[in-house]
Amino acid sequence: MTIRAVGTPAADQPLRPMDITRRDTGPHDVRIQIVYCGICHSDLHQVRSEWAGTLYPCVPGHEIVGRVTEVGAHVTSHKPGDLVGVGCIVDSCQHCPDCEEGLENYCDGMVGTYNGPTADAPGHTLGGYSQAIVVHERFVLRITHPEDQLAAVAPLLCAGITTYSPLRHWGAGPGKKVGIVGIGGLGHMGVKLAHAMGAHVVAFTTSPAKVEAARALGAHEVVVSRNAEEMAAHAQSFDFILNTVAAPHDLDAFLALLKRDGTMTLVGAPATPHPSPNVFNLIMRRRSLAGSLIGGIPETQEMLDFCARHGITAEIEMIRPDQIEDAYERMLKGDVKYRFVMDIATMA
Repeated sequence: MTIRAVGTPAADQPLRPMDITRRDTGPHDVRIQIVYCGICHSDLHQVRSEWAGTLYPCVPGHEIVGRVTEVGAHVTSHKPGDLVGVGCIVDSCQHCPDCEEGLENYCDGMVGTYNGPTADAPGHTLGGYSQAIVVHERFVLRITHPEDQLAAVAPLLCAGITTYSPLRHWGAGPGKKVGIVGIGGLGHMGVKLAHAMGAHVVAFTTSPAKVEAARALGAHEVVVSRNAEEMAAHAQSFDFILNTVAAPHDLDAFLALLKRDGTMTLVGAPATPHPSPNVFNLIMRRRSLAGSLIGGIPETQEMLDFCARHGITAEIEMIRPDQIEDAYERMLKGDVKYRFVMDIATMA
């Protein structure tokens, strides 16, 4: 099937309309009419080859929501008409220890929703800036939010699970003091989720102008990280810090805020490395510096169900496909509250 999409043939060319093909619906496949697709900072990194290995033509997009239009003969988990989502993964080896534990995100054979290897033309996956997608049923997620919230659900498929997974893994909840560094696409979801989990949430921002906005998202306290006195007041007090910033910065200032045995987990992925942290900040208090990559399919479904129960969606700004280059430039400047979402219906 030939459909319309937005992509680019090269790193130095703008995103533009193009035709792409999708495979026929196989016995275990689900065909989805895409209604909305969120815009992730990693889309920009990938499409402009700021991360190595981009394959062209590149059609980004891995925060996909839409409606099932066809299912394969052996599909039992979804049916035509269902509201569903597709996140960052569309395939994996499905039999390694990681996959058997529902941690497909750590499988060596994980296939990304775009720029991943596939037998389908053009030899790599093409993402959600498009009218439709065909995905193996294992990687299709149920959406139980009200349909009128569908656009604001789209960013949960990346920004939501990227923050939910480490918060759950490191035990954010009642009695825990949790810091969220950065109040952008990822960070605003981290604040909402940590608050809903019952933690005492402290948001960190470089901008005094974002203090009230962070409180409105659910932060109990807000610290301007450029203010040394405000930072010092929280020394050695955090159980867990989730660092969502996608630009290189000094990690030591935040590591010093952890209790003994506290952990700071990085989920922001800058195009160039952070300055190396001071090892004494780690060894003197047995602190940990960790990383986390999205989440597996079962946990992503758990996150969606948790968000539906708690009324959590992303804060979004809708754009048309022809506004994508402007949206990228605004995203680079931090000029979005807090996630762009593409209205795929306007692609026609």
